[in-house]
Amino acid sequence: MPGIIHIEQLRKSYFMGQQELQVLKGVSLDIHKNEYVSLMGPSGSGKSTLMNILGCLDSPTAGTYILNGHDVSKMHDNALAEVRNKEIGFVFQQFNLLPRLTALENVALPLIYAGVSKSQRNERAMQVLEKVNLTDRSHHKPNELSGGQCQRVAIARALVNDPSIILADEPTGNLDTKTSYEIMDIFGKIHAGGNTVVLVTHEEDIAQHSHRIVRLRDGLIETDKRVENPTLAKI
Repeated sequence: MPGIIHIEQLRKSYFMGQQELQVLKGVSLDIHKNEYVSLMGPSGSGKSTLMNILGCLDSPTAGTYILNGHDVSKMHDNALAEVRNKEIGFVFQQFNLLPRLTALENVALPLIYAGVSKSQRNERAMQVLEKVNLTDRSHHKPNELSGGQCQRVAIARALVNDPSIILADEPTGNLDTKTSYEIMDIFGKIHAGGNTVVLVTHEEDIAQHSHRIVRLRDGLIETDKRVENPTLAKI
């Protein structure tokens, strides 16, 4: 049975003049609803390129990508943007918060594009800030928050549209060990709440929080294994 993410013989090449650089060389993968998957691999393995395609930020050169029943591999930019806004919540290493907006305004931002009224935006934003234990900091701007708090705001923003999938790209890359584990506990709770979570990381201990690890090397899947005893979130 195809997953919420179904990719088949996915290829991605970049062209520099006449020279073709093959980054993904025929990747096939299914990720099912409410799975918690880590993508790992050395630099140059293709994991960031795969993440960009999964997040509809880039299109494959060849192959098929079905996202929650939509064939996105053939879509153009506007259609991709629509699917991206509806289906995917992003969490980045750099947080990507707008410095002049409060935590609440940053979280509510995706709902403006969805055409939601201001009162509903604020109500929904407060609900997801509560999920990440940040209601007391809702009116603080990013420069008044710690790195871990900024990442929690970014996670809340990713959740606000109730997306099919949360994609997290090195979400603990800028954080100390203690804060990293706090953030991973939040991802554990998000997954336990029914969300599908896909995480890109190069840190083995972070990947051990997920339930399945897909390792890439040289543009191909090297291994795809279940995690025997995932590190549990402190719920």
